[in-house]
Amino acid sequence: MSHTSDSPHVLTGVNGDAFLQTVDLLKRFDDVVAVDSVNLSIQKGEIFALLGSSGCGKSTLLRMLAGFETPTSGQVLLGGSDMVDIPPYDRPVNMMFQSYALFPHLTVWDNVAFGLKREGLAKDVITTRVNAMLDLVQLGAYAKRKPHQLSGGQQQRVALARSLAKKPKLLLLDEPLGALDKKLREETQFELVNIIESVGVTCVMVTHDQEEAMAMASRIAVMSHGRVLQVGTPHEIYEYPNCRFVADFIGQANLFDGQLSREAADKSEIETPEGTIYINHATAGYVGQPVSVAVRPEKINISKEKPTGADANLFTGKVLEIAYFGSYNTYVVQLPTGKQVKVMSANHFRFESSDITWEDVVYFWWPAEAAVVLTH
Repeated sequence: MSHTSDSPHVLTGVNGDAFLQTVDLLKRFDDVVAVDSVNLSIQKGEIFALLGSSGCGKSTLLRMLAGFETPTSGQVLLGGSDMVDIPPYDRPVNMMFQSYALFPHLTVWDNVAFGLKREGLAKDVITTRVNAMLDLVQLGAYAKRKPHQLSGGQQQRVALARSLAKKPKLLLLDEPLGALDKKLREETQFELVNIIESVGVTCVMVTHDQEEAMAMASRIAVMSHGRVLQVGTPHEIYEYPNCRFVADFIGQANLFDGQLSREAADKSEIETPEGTIYINHATAGYVGQPVSVAVRPEKINISKEKPTGADANLFTGKVLEIAYFGSYNTYVVQLPTGKQVKVMSANHFRFESSDITWEDVVYFWWPAEAAVVLTH
């Protein structure tokens, strides 16, 4: 359920007072800086993803939001109040772990009721709320079952129901779909987003799966080595990466290294060992500056015949690899310089087959607006 730019939940910046803020949040473990001066502003009702590879600091950051880790310095503001000195059990926050942490000896109903009973709520309040949560995750018929009698996807929904039962102001999800197989994970993404949005809870999720973040989050923070490199909507992060790491980490990208040789309001030129690359906009760089150009594989055209009217950004090479993925083909083309470029070509028709095969010399090209220039 990838949000589009006209979605009411998509926020490219912070408008008004943020519901959740981290201010210069820092966490050191001895000499290792796990989270390095992170500043985030998250609006009420957002589904916000922390995305990065293992060891980038995203889980440590989430644990500081939950209160399971104490920051070395900085603030965690929720609704304007600093949470740093408040213990986890006193925060209006609930965290759902990757393992789900369900009690194996309790029924589904009692698992969801567990936190409410510990709060000492009246029996009728507990009954009403647990039944409502089980209906929300469509597990009312499974109330008397034990966790081991459920599928992985059902266990995940029980854990979500238990997290939402206490009506937290902030829901934290740590790799929420990591225990599910690929097909079930993709199906569950939509369910999970619909449930969270129907409740209206603000949600911060941690994932290393870029597709999961793109599908579920209204905004994404890409992290590396404890730092946040870029924050934006899925569209912004994918189409307008602000550095090499983000371009390479989100989706796939062909990166060409070179120097900015011409800079104008409507045209830029970058000299690379593979040839001149033309861009139809300014790059905010300076002539002679080292830059990288990122081009997504699906934005590149490929043909055995030289295209007419496509002189700019036109290259030739030899096909080294071909992979068939059903909905598209991927070609790896080697240029005379030895550089390899990945090209994706959609399969629009069932009986369609490409005439391009291994060792063929091919042309590939892209429009001037397809590339992104990265200055760092």
